[in-house]
Amino acid sequence: MQAKAIISDGKGTFNLSTVTINPPGEGEVRVKIMAAGLCHTDWDSITNWNKTFVVGHEGAGIVESVGKNVTDVSVGDKVILNWAIPCGKCFQCRQGNLHICERHSPVCGCGLEGHAHIDTTTHDESPIERSFHLGTLCEYAVVKAQAVVKIDSDIPFAAASIVGCGVMTGWGSVVNAAKVEAGSSVCVIGCGGVGLNAIQGAKQSGASKIIAIDISEARLEQAKEFGATHGVVANREDLDFVQVREEVRTLTDGRGADYAFECTAIPALGSAPLALVRNAGTAVQVSGIEQRIDFDCELFEWDKKYINPLYGMCNPERDFKKIIAGYHNKQIKLEELVTKTYTLENVADGFDDMLNGRIAKGVVLIGELGEVGAIK
Repeated sequence: MQAKAIISDGKGTFNLSTVTINPPGEGEVRVKIMAAGLCHTDWDSITNWNKTFVVGHEGAGIVESVGKNVTDVSVGDKVILNWAIPCGKCFQCRQGNLHICERHSPVCGCGLEGHAHIDTTTHDESPIERSFHLGTLCEYAVVKAQAVVKIDSDIPFAAASIVGCGVMTGWGSVVNAAKVEAGSSVCVIGCGGVGLNAIQGAKQSGASKIIAIDISEARLEQAKEFGATHGVVANREDLDFVQVREEVRTLTDGRGADYAFECTAIPALGSAPLALVRNAGTAVQVSGIEQRIDFDCELFEWDKKYINPLYGMCNPERDFKKIIAGYHNKQIKLEELVTKTYTLENVADGFDDMLNGRIAKGVVLIGELGEVGAIK
């Protein structure tokens, strides 16, 4: 079948094109994508991958067909796609670390082993890769069955589509990685899509003091809607966080916070969470900075822990269902995160809004939803 898709050359350009989607092979499913989230990682891929691929790694849709030996989902099932695809058999999967699968993960696995068979999608009569083994900015995606999680819920597709990256990364870094305790104090640096979900995770965990930090007062006001109890305006020039550190200490009996989460992906702020936590506190690098960072070792004094979890240490079957349950219990906001929606035809506007900080989270509506057009 023919399908519309956003194709990039990995050198900074992308366009709406047509691809051919073939039937799923053994152990694979073909998903009709209904909505796909836009993420800064998508833009990093567009500008740095230096190869041609279908863009997109967040999405939700409906199972359209299944290959042989697929038993966990059936045609018609509503699913969320998960880019950290577990094989269930490697060393890390056996340890329970499904998010860093040694075979299927597009980040730390074995090349394209987590990809559905490579010729399942073709462009100009040649096989084409899909971003993070998914390629959700397309009307259809063929993926391994382990890449989808069935959801029995009436959650709108736009809200469901963002669970599989931004929501999971922020929420999971708090709940799974740091294991924030009730009654504790938490700092969140950066109140974009990931930061707001870290705030939500802290609130759901019972943190008594949640300090949001951002250069934008508007974002700090939004952070309070998601659970922040205090807001601190940061100075864009104060990369050592001298002023912010003093304000945080004032709010935490002079010690610093129990936990601090860096959610900006700005390399110069890589050590910032260490500056904001108390002795024996936990600093978390949420946003996936992959450049070299210089640390002043005095920031580790004393007994501070610094962790860099991937994807909120996601266990998709467990965590996606917890997040959806939290949504239905009014503990986690998802629809409120979706600032604006787009179609495949105007996805460039979505990236522009994202890169210029005009939205918390943008979602591309596809298929019948896209025919209606943008809703916000």
